[in-house]
Amino acid sequence: MNWGTFYAVISGVNRHSTGIGRVWLSVIFIFRILVLVVAAESVWGDEKSGFTCNTQQPGCNSVCYDQFFPISHIRLWALQLILVSTPALLVAMHVAHRRHIEKKILKKAGRNSPKELEHIKNQKFQIIGALWWTYMISIIFRIIFEVAFLYIFYLIYPDFKMVRLVKCDSYPCPNTVDCFVSRPTEKTIFTVFMLAVSAVCVLLNLAEVVYLIGRACKRCVRGSEEESNVPWMSQRLSSYRQNEINQLIADHSLKSKFTVTKKSPAEKGERCSAF
Repeated sequence: MNWGTFYAVISGVNRHSTGIGRVWLSVIFIFRILVLVVAAESVWGDEKSGFTCNTQQPGCNSVCYDQFFPISHIRLWALQLILVSTPALLVAMHVAHRRHIEKKILKKAGRNSPKELEHIKNQKFQIIGALWWTYMISIIFRIIFEVAFLYIFYLIYPDFKMVRLVKCDSYPCPNTVDCFVSRPTEKTIFTVFMLAVSAVCVLLNLAEVVYLIGRACKRCVRGSEEESNVPWMSQRLSSYRQNEINQLIADHSLKSKFTVTKKSPAEKGERCSAF
């Protein structure tokens, strides 16, 4: 499998993720994909051929191997990585849909210049509204897949430990035979490491859920405060304007009274001459 292409696909969501989401993607690539490709595949490369039983009965080795190792660690980890990373594509599809809608709006408005289309292509969307729900659903699916695979590992390999010797009495083995596992200590170390990284990814996903819910609550509280402040401000502005109008009316009436009571010198002279 080409893990580089796989990482390139899911890393497209990185620019629209939170800081915790970027850390999660780095952990996926460095501590899971690289370790799986570079080291783990070589350790489990001789898994079937290195499993030997102290009998020459044809088919006994294959039957005992299938009984104790129903699925290869490498294939199970590969399936886990694919299923855990797939929900991130939901966010990528949501962003692509929004970009498509915005491009259609620009074309209808006649603003389909290459510069504006390039701006939409490189635009970073905030995790609010419908994108918030899509992002949250993808994280919940990630957590479900991670926990499910941890439980599957526990059911198939109790204590997450690779044993050195197993006893098998399945047909066509003639009797109870001893079968030996190659590199049991090395395989145990890799198993514990991969499962520990998986648990870290679960914690990162939970932390991201808490972070997103906290930001959403903060936005709701801020929005309610702004809504409550709007009527108070409008009430204060209307009262302030009313006071200004009353003051203007009072000043105007005062000036009119003053002009009525105040007589000009010509009127005074006319009155005096008449007298």
